[in-house]
Amino acid sequence: MYPPAFLQRMQGLLKDEYPAFAESLRKPAVNGLRANPLKIEPNSLLRLLPYSLAPVAWCPAGFVLSLPASDNPEFSPGKHPYHAAGLYYLQEPSAMAVAEILDPQPGERILDLAAAPGGKSTHIVSLMKNQGILVANEIHPQRVWELAENLERWGARNAIIINEKPDRLAARMEGFFDRVLIDAPCSGEGMFRKSEHARLEWSPALAQSCSVRQSAILEDAARLVRSGGVLVYSTCTFDPQENEAVIERFLSAHPEYELEEIPLQPGYSPGEPGWIDQDAPARSTLQRSVRLWPHRAAGEGHFVARLRHTGGYTSETSGMRQSNRIPRDVLECYQEFCLSLDKPAVEADRLMLRGTYLYQLPAQLPDWSGLRIIHTGMWLGTIKRGHQNPRPRFEPSHALALSLTPDAVYDAISLDLQQAITHLKGETMQNSGSDGWVLICVHDYPLGWGKRVKGQVKNYYPKGLRWK
Repeated sequence: MYPPAFLQRMQGLLKDEYPAFAESLRKPAVNGLRANPLKIEPNSLLRLLPYSLAPVAWCPAGFVLSLPASDNPEFSPGKHPYHAAGLYYLQEPSAMAVAEILDPQPGERILDLAAAPGGKSTHIVSLMKNQGILVANEIHPQRVWELAENLERWGARNAIIINEKPDRLAARMEGFFDRVLIDAPCSGEGMFRKSEHARLEWSPALAQSCSVRQSAILEDAARLVRSGGVLVYSTCTFDPQENEAVIERFLSAHPEYELEEIPLQPGYSPGEPGWIDQDAPARSTLQRSVRLWPHRAAGEGHFVARLRHTGGYTSETSGMRQSNRIPRDVLECYQEFCLSLDKPAVEADRLMLRGTYLYQLPAQLPDWSGLRIIHTGMWLGTIKRGHQNPRPRFEPSHALALSLTPDAVYDAISLDLQQAITHLKGETMQNSGSDGWVLICVHDYPLGWGKRVKGQVKNYYPKGLRWK
């Protein structure tokens, strides 16, 4: 059941288009998946997967996913070894439009301000080709770990994961970012087909409170964009007070920003200024924003606006990170590991030791002291010391395994799908060869680490991720 007040409002807004919209609500939600071009070309993934896939018009790496009973796939999309290897991300198709509109470029500084669970962050990493800095922020302390897990599986090397409030970031990072994305918390009307919880929680009062909160977040986000940079605002709701009205208020208060036109794709429609002010269409730039509709294309619902900072004062942060002093014995044990795997060691000034965790830092990292950091760059591994032997040893992280390719290591084991399931369950295997760390792969796509000792490979797949 859909809330009657919601249906009544949509009928008033859509008028002649409403019957097609109402009919779309009676259909099942649309599923999708997005290929990871850091690991596999989309067309190659298409040939590997046993599912019915059709291209998404606005995302070259995206596919609409159909699972008719006649296909009878052996693995569900979320429980496939290729998913565990990070070859694709399960994402609703209309959500794929947002990062494409943000258009991040390799080498830039990007902020995803409300990033969990990681769909748009992983997309941004792909478009950046792992070059530059992505700051993926999530305010909720539990959801930030889901974000970290998804970026790890994706093979992200340039991401910093933080758990902060937008106003604290704005106070520290004013004018630092080339592009900022706000996937704003909203009333979730675009997710009604797939979420009974969203339907039950909805009310006109919820939409109003979301609008107020969205404007506050947008104010903080605006301070984080450099002069000439881009700010993208998106929601997964249809309500004009959370979409066009928020952007109109923001533009009225910020003459240094202008709304940029987003080229229309199949399934897009322009923003609707007349839905918040009947006199607006002739004078408003709000039509430069876009809406995605479930009755126009295979997807759910989204609103996206792209704003350009056209000038004015911004104070880019000057507090850059100081060089890190890595203890010599720690640096030596990491370098020994790299030599054993034929992987070049990272320059010492790109390394950071936080407690026992060793990180590879993105270049030009600012001083983040005082902020709640989950991962400062890519987690390479853990430094461990024995009680009797004080010399440290390096244990590589799961994140490192999923960022590699088999040709980057001397020793890799390639498994078929059934053997891969055995590894994902945490079981050991027999395999002859030299003692030491081994990269475990499914058809040459890394899944994790094993350690061979006298022909037995101990399983280092993280216990919290193991298949039941």
